[in-house]
Amino acid sequence: MAKYYIGLDGGSTYLKAAMLHEGAVVDTMVRNTGIDNNGTAKKLVEELCRRSQITQRDIGYIMATGYSRKVLEVADDDISEITAHAYGVRVTAPKEYRPGMIIDIGGQDSKIIYLDSNYAVKNFSMNDKCAAGTGKFMEVIAGILETTIDQVGPLSLESTAPCDINSTCVVFAQSEVISLVARKYDRRDILSGMHLSMARRIIKMMKKSEKNGDILMTGGGALNTGLHRAFEEELMKDVYVASHPQFNGAIGAAQIASERG
Repeated sequence: MAKYYIGLDGGSTYLKAAMLHEGAVVDTMVRNTGIDNNGTAKKLVEELCRRSQITQRDIGYIMATGYSRKVLEVADDDISEITAHAYGVRVTAPKEYRPGMIIDIGGQDSKIIYLDSNYAVKNFSMNDKCAAGTGKFMEVIAGILETTIDQVGPLSLESTAPCDINSTCVVFAQSEVISLVARKYDRRDILSGMHLSMARRIIKMMKKSEKNGDILMTGGGALNTGLHRAFEEELMKDVYVASHPQFNGAIGAAQIASERG
């Protein structure tokens, strides 16, 4: 029987897992990392096996990636996040589509990854020093505007006059949003302005020489329809969203596991 392969993406807040079988994604799961990374990873592997009605003997290889990849003892080996994301798009990109650039919007950082025609990483840029341009930033703004992270995208699409938000620092941007609320601006316009501000900030990370080619969005931020539209408006071109975007790193790790296995 063909083996199953698992990728574990250990983030600072969430631990994500993906299982592949014969090259296809058969299951994905996410859990709060908590204080015991190893325990959480072990439970994820056990749950994936239970849901697919297999035993751990059917697992050919487990590959870890992400911030905590070095401490996940249940994994057979680990790989860098950048490499994992590059492999992930082989599975998650639309068929007959070969992205030259990945925009990954995670909970704690944002990344731009540049690929050649064989999906090999040519270069990358990362924002991991500031929360602005990340999922955590949008959670904070959603709280200020008394809505949920799931609603910020749909609400922003209803905007008719996006607010001009200039602050690139998360602290100052928060103050700017609070000021706009106090001045009775519509929260839909505030959210639309915030998405445009985030898109501009991340686009500034892009290397001018690498702006050619098609673009794929990954990470939890790719599920935000307002942010997706903001990128398309600012770049003036189509931006595609990966399937299982928030699990792209875990899927890439599982894909590498299948080659190792």
